[in-house]
Amino acid sequence: MHISKEAQSYFVSLLSKKKKNTHIRIFIISPGTQNAECGISYCELDEVSKKDIVLNFMNFNVYVRKSIFSYLKNAEIDLIKDNCNSQITFRAPFAKGRKKLTELTLFEQVKLMLDKEINPNLSLHNGLVTLVKITEKNIAVLKFSGGCNGCSMISTTLKDNIEKLLLQKNPELNGVIDITNHKYGSHSYI
Repeated sequence: MHISKEAQSYFVSLLSKKKKNTHIRIFIISPGTQNAECGISYCELDEVSKKDIVLNFMNFNVYVRKSIFSYLKNAEIDLIKDNCNSQITFRAPFAKGRKKLTELTLFEQVKLMLDKEINPNLSLHNGLVTLVKITEKNIAVLKFSGGCNGCSMISTTLKDNIEKLLLQKNPELNGVIDITNHKYGSHSYI
């Protein structure tokens, strides 16, 4: 990751107005998906954990979660100035994904398929499915929300569509279970 000298100076200027030991955090919401969004925020030392990588710069540190660090390959942060304004730009060309499917863990593979192939279709009915975990027996544990919660077609959607697709593309997966506490309501699709 590269932070230009101008951007570093700008960060130092911003941090000088904050309390001592405030630093910078770089994050990505939904890394590895088409919906990935990069962000920069302030970070106090009590917010730092063992899950972070620290990048040391002159007069400040940048903290990044280890889990997203690979998505920041070739990332650049710069400061653009025009007549009256200054604006930080953050380019992370691999934020939306860079790993080959075979390099991903089973959890990452299933989550990616849900995000890219299944949830776009479910969103047509205001629905969403989330991967909770992969069990030791390689069972994908899913939870439905929105229009899918309480939908009378959820069993068919789960078995004939989602499970079939996930098993077809992830041979090491042994099945799919739904842990949603389905409650029919006005939010339910059918």
